[in-house]
Amino acid sequence: MKKATILFLLHAVLVFAQDKEKYLSQHKNVLDASYTLPEPKARIIGFGAYHGSAKTEDAEVFILQSLLKQQGVDYYFAETDISIAHYFNLYLSTGDEALLKDLIIHYGTRVPQERTVNVLEKWKRIKALNDKLPKNKKITVLGPDIIVSYKYTYRHLLSLIKNTKNWPLAQELQKTVDVDTTDYSAKYDSFSAKQLKDFVADYEADPAKYNKLIKDKKMFAYIISNIKTRQQKEFNREKELYENYLKLRDMYSIKGKTQFFRLGFFHIMKHKEGNNASFFSILIDNGIYKKQEVVTVMGYFTKSEVIWDDIFDDNGKYLRSTTEGDFGIGDAPNEYFKGIEALKKELVDDCTIYRLNAPGSPYNTAKCTDMIEVVYDPPQKADYGTACTADFIDYAVLIGNSPASISVYTIMQP
Repeated sequence: MKKATILFLLHAVLVFAQDKEKYLSQHKNVLDASYTLPEPKARIIGFGAYHGSAKTEDAEVFILQSLLKQQGVDYYFAETDISIAHYFNLYLSTGDEALLKDLIIHYGTRVPQERTVNVLEKWKRIKALNDKLPKNKKITVLGPDIIVSYKYTYRHLLSLIKNTKNWPLAQELQKTVDVDTTDYSAKYDSFSAKQLKDFVADYEADPAKYNKLIKDKKMFAYIISNIKTRQQKEFNREKELYENYLKLRDMYSIKGKTQFFRLGFFHIMKHKEGNNASFFSILIDNGIYKKQEVVTVMGYFTKSEVIWDDIFDDNGKYLRSTTEGDFGIGDAPNEYFKGIEALKKELVDDCTIYRLNAPGSPYNTAKCTDMIEVVYDPPQKADYGTACTADFIDYAVLIGNSPASISVYTIMQP
């Protein structure tokens, strides 16, 4: 009886695996410039993957192109703060490549694996796409994240002040910007952190005195609030992403607009992972958007590499970067996504997209956690309850033969 039960279970597993392969063979496409994402009613489209591999940026641009061909993209949310996003908009309008290089360095403070030539080139491609759009269809870049680096916080604040003549601490900020030799780190009590703390305290001691000098009071207040959050000892990043998003949603009248998000893997999951609530899951669970209005496209790797660390000497001079092609890509013997083999069997190009949310999808079966659950050796416990893959994501992009991204510091050397 026991043997019969085991055989039955093995048969069921085999049949289920075959069902997945058959399903994937019918719901796969090459992801390139000709691809059309069949989600015209989506209000939010999120794309994410493990950081640091070159072809991820190609995949993003192809998805963005698809959206621009259809409903357009009103807002592009980057994994950064509002001030860096503000200056990405300036780059899109001016094409200032010196600015872009500096933005990539400070943007990459959040995730150093994003501080790459590949991300820089991606933004050039986004600019080329944006340049072709009519004036009323241009993309606006926003950043819902906590402050990454204070450099562009300084510049953004000062741009919102009409005249610093009667605001001594604003003049001090301007001096710091003019010299531009300070450490703008937001990760510890740097000079810039202390200077901004004093500036905020001065403003809040007499807001009526200073408000008449401010051009955009809502944006100014938003930045002040974000400085205070950044300087707290503890904060919940997903909660801050959510609360910042709600503020920006009101400030920019985003409701009903099409939004594209390029965020890290966890942030764009549409369902809680155990007790851990992601940004997208909070949006859905709090009724800001219906589940069907949010589409998540997740990227995965096979036979690929990622940039891992930039190495500097004691004087801060860039020396080299390290890469990983085993651990860190989600397709290694001791660390891999459950179910990735089925996608690998159906790979038709180095960038293949699979729709997982179609009617009758085996990925919509309770407790199917393929492409969500990571299998480790030694095993690590994960509890997904009765949730299934399609509760978390809608599409999977399998990226093959992708080289590690190249550090932006390779083009910054004298």
